[in-house]
Amino acid sequence: MDEEYDVIVLGTGLKECILSGLLSVDGLKLWKRFRGSDKPPSDLGPSRDYNVDMIPKFMMANGTLVRTLIHTDVTKYLSFKAVDGSYVFNKGKIHKVPATDMEALRSPLMGLFEKRRARKFFIYVQEYKENDPKTHEGLDLTRVTTKELISKYGLDDNTIDFIGHALALHRDDRYLYEPALDTVKRMKLYAESLARFQGGSPYIYPLYGLGELPQAFARLSAVYGGTYMLNKPECKVEFDLEGKACGVTSEGETARCKKVVCDPSYLLNKARKVGKVARAIAIMSHPIPNTDESHSVQVILPQKQLGRKSDMYLFCSSYSHNVAPKGKFIAFVSAEVETDRPELELKPGIDLLGLVDELFFETYDRYEPVNEPSLDNCFISTSYDATSHFESTVMDVLSMYTMITGKALDLSVDLSAASAAEEY
Repeated sequence: MDEEYDVIVLGTGLKECILSGLLSVDGLKLWKRFRGSDKPPSDLGPSRDYNVDMIPKFMMANGTLVRTLIHTDVTKYLSFKAVDGSYVFNKGKIHKVPATDMEALRSPLMGLFEKRRARKFFIYVQEYKENDPKTHEGLDLTRVTTKELISKYGLDDNTIDFIGHALALHRDDRYLYEPALDTVKRMKLYAESLARFQGGSPYIYPLYGLGELPQAFARLSAVYGGTYMLNKPECKVEFDLEGKACGVTSEGETARCKKVVCDPSYLLNKARKVGKVARAIAIMSHPIPNTDESHSVQVILPQKQLGRKSDMYLFCSSYSHNVAPKGKFIAFVSAEVETDRPELELKPGIDLLGLVDELFFETYDRYEPVNEPSLDNCFISTSYDATSHFESTVMDVLSMYTMITGKALDLSVDLSAASAAEEY
């Protein structure tokens, strides 16, 4: 470790993976982590057949993360499979998320007259072009709030709920009082991603899980001369007399560098706690009920449907994505902790799973950086939120990229460039 590097990336989190090619994935170490030395029951199948992503998130097919992966050319080392279904919890039931005017007409989420109103709104969103005032209907969406835009179409609260949370993927209701342009763009991205592969959802997920990302980035990194040092214990960031990060020490050896990228756990004194996430992990022998036998699915439970301040998320993948043995499904229920009884908070999501073979619980604190990178050369990510998709995570990555390099990432890529590496 005598060499000096421009940047050292610490940790094996997803954001660090995108930035440098590292990602942490537990296989069925899951059992040892939560149950100690007990052996898992034989009916679960061989541990080598499980690839359990501890913080699983789906990718929007036309979204920023896919564009980022194409930009790095790492997609040549990855194979994706479309996710079967996208659902929303409404009035105690699971419903497919309608994303277009025609789907709105067929959706059981709304009555006849509400469907007509919703269809008009969807047509407005579909036809809206930011640079074409003729499609704006006289509305400046940089000034009009989402609430004002939606009220123009007379939509009821339940419709607004699934539009804002399951289509636009807002995590709470603050978006209603913010400029409507962001929500319209999010809805258009959802619809475009859904149309890209004409499946049951706008999402894709790597075959064999997110653990394929570090391997893909490792191959790519080797091409560009990158160096990986895996399984390094107790990494400590070193600082010079001016308080700037200048290296990382592990096992008595120090690698010198000009910048350090890491998650908050390495530099807690430069971060503050902003919340806590609760997660339930279930191994099942069946799909989630009422999702049309979908082998991979996201279900969003909007906050109002549960009497919460923030949404709850349900993620499910299975042997169809090669993350479990044949016949087995892995489901996650996650939410921001709002009480002192986090396991009880997750009950509405767990109740939707049906019979489970095994159930595990965990909580973790969320942190955000409070340092000034220009002063200490430390670039710290924000802890993962409870969402089961990448749309919030990747924005933190792009922000960090700009801080590290001093330039914005050009993501005007040809989305078809990933098609050769994708499997559907």
